[in-house]
Amino acid sequence: MGSCISKSDVDGPQAATGSPATRRSARESRGSQKTGEKEQNEPSKASAAPKTDSSALEGRKQNSNLTKPPAAGAATGKRQQSVVSTNSAQSTGPSLGSLSKSGGGSTDSSKALKVLLLGSGESGKSTVLQQLKIIHQNGFSPEELAEYRPFIYDNIVETGKDLVNARIRFEVPLEADSGLQEDDLQVILNYNTPGSQLAEFPTSLIDILAKIWSLRSTQDLLTGKHRSSFYLMDSARYFMDDLQRIANVGYTPTVRDVLLSRKKTSGIFDTVVEMDTNLKLHIYDVGGQRSERKKWIHCFDNVTLIIFCVSLSEYDQTLLEDKSQNRLEESLILFDSVVNSRWFARASVVLFLNKIDVFAEKVQHVPLENYFADYAGGKDINKAAKYILWRFVQLNRAHLNIYPHVTQATDTSNIKLVFAAIKETILENSLKDSGVL
Repeated sequence: MGSCISKSDVDGPQAATGSPATRRSARESRGSQKTGEKEQNEPSKASAAPKTDSSALEGRKQNSNLTKPPAAGAATGKRQQSVVSTNSAQSTGPSLGSLSKSGGGSTDSSKALKVLLLGSGESGKSTVLQQLKIIHQNGFSPEELAEYRPFIYDNIVETGKDLVNARIRFEVPLEADSGLQEDDLQVILNYNTPGSQLAEFPTSLIDILAKIWSLRSTQDLLTGKHRSSFYLMDSARYFMDDLQRIANVGYTPTVRDVLLSRKKTSGIFDTVVEMDTNLKLHIYDVGGQRSERKKWIHCFDNVTLIIFCVSLSEYDQTLLEDKSQNRLEESLILFDSVVNSRWFARASVVLFLNKIDVFAEKVQHVPLENYFADYAGGKDINKAAKYILWRFVQLNRAHLNIYPHVTQATDTSNIKLVFAAIKETILENSLKDSGVL
């Protein structure tokens, strides 16, 4: 990955997130009055220079007088244990066991740990579940890979439409030698993907899309002043750069194609991870769009662990369903409502600050301070990530234990290590607190 955040980078000063009195467990704080006002100082502008050999924030122990956002993986509540999140393929830690869809066989409910996988749309929740399938269930069969073909076709067509609409909106003319006519652009705009019935991608459509993508004016749109003014899926470049492979007759998606594809989650999906110790991890994945969130409450009973996913790279984007709402601000509002809900007084929270690879590239060209005026760290990826982490941690008025990890959900080795760390440092404590163990 292109990001580089190491332990020394997160040891610098940062804003206060609470007084000693606020470092109580959720159960203690629910039964007592607030003993002090939460400080909300501005994050420090000083930080060490980034390294080049690490891709995640490194955890460290926090004392009870927490005066800055915690390192990734370190609990922000009562338990002060360290978690390390990296993308190294070495030392993968203990296995989480096998993974299966719920509904078959019996389960021992006395040893079942209920986990909610929450976050706004396109934060990487479903990719995390796909990684669990790869890591713990021998990945995807050829038939399962083929099922993603229509979604990848749809991703490409939608990318083409987004690019054409951006050209129209910003009045970008076609180059004289482009080999394209305005009618060709209308072909893209008017095309409707027939879903799973589309066995192969039409060659004529691929040719138009390939020409549009190759235009200098298109690349200028992606890197120029308008880059934050229109939506384009994070993996657009990956698929558009590889159109000819995808256009081949008999194309079967690769595992990487699947991980980078976008498929909207609608409804509630229950996935079961069987732990080495016979403990079953029930992970509930629910849609992140506003229209899907009303379904979340059906999963709220007896939750022990929340995995909350945030896309770091969405700081310059708005919601597809509400163009007036910044996506990162929406995630902050959503996180606030989750961690301070009475439903989760006994839960721990794993905070995935996801898409660090996209964020590391974007922050060099799209100033974070343009969207969050109190940020003053410039292009420094470490300061930028620490700032966003601070914004989330300071919302924890319920004083839950929060374990942050900076992640790249499309990186299997990264997610493998993160879940090994989650098992070792969080699940056992969560089970004890909830009375399961």
